[in-house]
Amino acid sequence: MKDKAVHYVCSQCGRVETKWLGRCPDCGSWNTFEEEAVRKASDGKRAVISTATKPVSLDEVEVDPLFRYETGISELDRVLGGGVMRGSSILLGGEPGIGKSTLMLQVLEKCSTGRKVLYISGEESPSQVKLRAQRLELNLASISIFCDTRVEVVVSLLSDEKPDVVVVDSLQTLTSEDIPSPAGSVNQIRSCSTTLVGLCKQLGISLFLIGHVTKEGVLAGPKVIEHLVDTVIYFEQISSGVQLIRAAKNRFGSVDEIGIFSMHEKGLSPVANPSSFFITDRLTKDIPPGISYTPVIEGSRTFLVEIQALTTSAKNGFTRIYSDRIDTARVTRVAAILERHAGLHLSDQDIYVNVAGGMKLNEVSIELPLALALWSALTNKSLPKALISFGELSLAGEVRSVGFPDKREKAAKELGFKRSMVPKVGTRSPLVQHVCSTVKEALELVNSLK
Repeated sequence: MKDKAVHYVCSQCGRVETKWLGRCPDCGSWNTFEEEAVRKASDGKRAVISTATKPVSLDEVEVDPLFRYETGISELDRVLGGGVMRGSSILLGGEPGIGKSTLMLQVLEKCSTGRKVLYISGEESPSQVKLRAQRLELNLASISIFCDTRVEVVVSLLSDEKPDVVVVDSLQTLTSEDIPSPAGSVNQIRSCSTTLVGLCKQLGISLFLIGHVTKEGVLAGPKVIEHLVDTVIYFEQISSGVQLIRAAKNRFGSVDEIGIFSMHEKGLSPVANPSSFFITDRLTKDIPPGISYTPVIEGSRTFLVEIQALTTSAKNGFTRIYSDRIDTARVTRVAAILERHAGLHLSDQDIYVNVAGGMKLNEVSIELPLALALWSALTNKSLPKALISFGELSLAGEVRSVGFPDKREKAAKELGFKRSMVPKVGTRSPLVQHVCSTVKEALELVNSLK
């Protein structure tokens, strides 16, 4: 009896090899090649995207004025770029239990007005999904459910029913009869997602795919899936009961927007005032040493965040930096600038950095407030009350300008802040500005303020 043909597929990027390799030549990952049976020849019935038998001019293409519609959930619409596009495919990933299925049920119920919606479950039975929908107090009659993991059956159902919005929970449970591999394998995920995305684009169905994530926090399966879909959204938990969604890819909008949700018994609800969500009520109280405030820009919105720093003497002569909300390399660079250009002695200190509320910060504008927080922690001197700061630090110790200073100061003014430390004088500023050109000048200035 002849052995079945096999090949080896990289679980990270999808590269196919005839023999096992320890390291993938494409993505560089180690020990990611998995043995899979060779796929049978296709019968040619897979969904394809086609315009006609010949090319057409873009001027002749008709666009429905309702091509984009809102989901009814404001924070999700913001991340998606204003709503869902007909025929688009959206991949949603997140940790187990974070609320992906809950959010999708709420989306379907909101979209059911005037539209046909369908929930395809490959992980839960209809009764389990119904119990969740009852707990969320959703309109049960507005949502149709179908439980099957065979992609051929799903394709037949979609072709017959032609719903407007479909949720597949989850992508890793789908299987194709053409692929002699278990569910969740690279070949199965790639083949099933390609089939569904192509069919939904052809029929104008908005498709939501729920995906699993690995222990590293990235979506499970080959990277080609993220290239295939139109939008990739990550669901993160930033603190107890608070979730954040962020787009890693969006063909129809910006990837800078974030959505903030709070988890309640009745499901996920948008945070009412996200601009002040990440700061504690300290405007009327004395600020402890090591605390600074800064406005950051995320898409079209401005958030006020609290940066916390703590320094302690290093044990056994080995210094360490603990920071998971701000990149450790950035903290190391700011500490080196303070030591070289401001005379602070941080080389024998363990440094701890945190952001209140759990938000991750990547903007260069946080470097000046981070420097002020480190100085405050090291000297045990509190920064002045109602003061914000923003600016980029150069390796020469200069404080450089950043974008949208007026927008940042306006948001701070609305939340009760009165003063700002900035690298450049702004016109018609709503705050009392204290201008500094170097980090040494900034520290001398803040030390003299009351």
